[in-house]
Amino acid sequence: MPNIIEMHLLSLIVLAPFFSATLIMILTLIAPNLSKKIYTFLALSGAGISAILALVVGYKSYVYNTMYSEFIFRWLDIEAFKIDFALQADPLSAMMILFVAPVGFLIHIYATGYMKDDLAYGRFFALFNIFMFSMLLLVLADNPFMMFVGWEGVGVTSYALIAFYFNDRENVNAGNKAFILNRVGDFGFLSALMLLFVFIGEYGFDFNTIMLHLNEISPNMIHLIAGLLFVGAMGKSAQIPLYVWLPDAMAGPTPVSALIHAATMVTAGVYMVARFSPIYELSFFGEIITYVGAFSALLAGLIATRQNDIKKILAYSTMSQLGYMFMVAGIGGYSYALFHVFTHAFFKALLFMGAGAVIVAMHHEQDIRKMGGLKSELPLIFIMMLIGSLSLSAIAPLSGFFSKDAIMAQLFGSGHYGVYFIALATSALTAYYMFRMMFIVFFGDKKPHTHAVPKSMIFPMIILTFFSVIAGFFNVPHIFGGHEAFSSWLQLPDRHYIVSHAVEYILMAVNTLIIAAAITLAYVRFGKKDANYEESETTLGQAISNKFYVDKWYHKMIVSPLYRASRFFDKINIHFIDHFIHTVSLLYMKVSTVVRVVQNGLVHFYLIYIGAGISMLFIYLYLMLEL
Repeated sequence: MPNIIEMHLLSLIVLAPFFSATLIMILTLIAPNLSKKIYTFLALSGAGISAILALVVGYKSYVYNTMYSEFIFRWLDIEAFKIDFALQADPLSAMMILFVAPVGFLIHIYATGYMKDDLAYGRFFALFNIFMFSMLLLVLADNPFMMFVGWEGVGVTSYALIAFYFNDRENVNAGNKAFILNRVGDFGFLSALMLLFVFIGEYGFDFNTIMLHLNEISPNMIHLIAGLLFVGAMGKSAQIPLYVWLPDAMAGPTPVSALIHAATMVTAGVYMVARFSPIYELSFFGEIITYVGAFSALLAGLIATRQNDIKKILAYSTMSQLGYMFMVAGIGGYSYALFHVFTHAFFKALLFMGAGAVIVAMHHEQDIRKMGGLKSELPLIFIMMLIGSLSLSAIAPLSGFFSKDAIMAQLFGSGHYGVYFIALATSALTAYYMFRMMFIVFFGDKKPHTHAVPKSMIFPMIILTFFSVIAGFFNVPHIFGGHEAFSSWLQLPDRHYIVSHAVEYILMAVNTLIIAAAITLAYVRFGKKDANYEESETTLGQAISNKFYVDKWYHKMIVSPLYRASRFFDKINIHFIDHFIHTVSLLYMKVSTVVRVVQNGLVHFYLIYIGAGISMLFIYLYLMLEL
């Protein structure tokens, strides 16, 4: 039995949540009043099996450098072009499932408490497990087409989960927005895959074969493919200009936000760039990725400082942190980007869960201005969210410190000083908006009436708090006596930019001082008992509060013209095409009434017609002979 499990380890990781989701969907259809305990058991079993087996694969990959591959069946076989449904767990894939599956499992446990009173409990967990299946397929796929199947799977299920409360029109609009903007990005991704297939498909289409035959593609085509791939990444990972779906995705239940924003969907873009890193090493497009990431991080950080919805603050924070990942990935620091993906999964899942716990305690209130004084009401949640906020702000020795400071050092060492200062400013903004949220929610003199938070929501947060503290030690830098074991494990084509220990200490000190100043500013403005939460109404302040009017501009320049065009063509369809077809049909009916006079079905009439026709034929022949 152990040998069978070993042989099919990757299949089990991917298919366990798929089968549990299938069973849940069947049961919701045939037995809608079934006990929620059965749905809970099935959902946690599927996600739990994946989590345990993913830990086994990750451990063996990290310690013993074990690689797994599994052929399932041949999907496409057309002459020289062949695509297999196959899975692989090289260090990059093993690292991704090492946090995707366990963190996803913890969010499943959390969701059992958060969704316990929801009438659509079974539907929720069916979608939740399908989402897990899709993400695991995405990162374990052996070839780009299988990766794209998982990529689209997370897109479709995220749409269903964001619009989970579909009776509310705003939720449906949010789901549509996420789906449509991701389709824009996916057009770029799929176009890149088609080009790769045309140029390399005859040799095979698994990742290893593609990377071995990149010399078959011209440099200009490499640049185009790299750009199209990044368009896909911009959609999934919410970077400028395809980012506006991410804050609206908060319309879904909080466990959905935690799953999408922490460990799964939004990190897929960073994973994809790392997976195709040999292409970016041959292209100038890496520079563009760096600057897109930098401005995305800064824009999201600015907007987050004026948000009042506790979940939207964290949503813009996610976009900002993804910007950090792309900043360093663009200069060739792929393993540093992925290490921040790794640490971010823990503290961001913790923060979303903490936000969800606050929302439940506050009778599903999400406006932070209506909160306050919760430190005494929810002391454990306060401590855990404080640790998560400090980690996100990159305070030593928490996990975010190690991953973010490694990024800052690489940016400075690469000579991208402008990008480095944008990253530094964003770091200050991060600390400011996170502690603005913390001071408003947990401090003050308010005595709110709160609900008890279910224990099933607290337990996963405790585990995530622990990893938010220690995860950074997986990649201790040389300056602290470490060997960057995480980066060595991934074996990616990193360009390491070396800075002296003295410079690195200075960079850490500068970043820490700026973060401390930002936290102090947040305390002065929002932490004191007599704090005034009213924001200044300057022109810049109004622009930030209105998210720089980007959504309104999109609506005016893209949505409204498309809507007007659709209405115009609808009128053409109704008043011209439909009218034309209707007129032709009426004309045909009138002609048919005339024809029916002679086409009446009576045999003797037809004999007369035949006789008349023969007579006319003879007359014609006679006349011709006379001439």
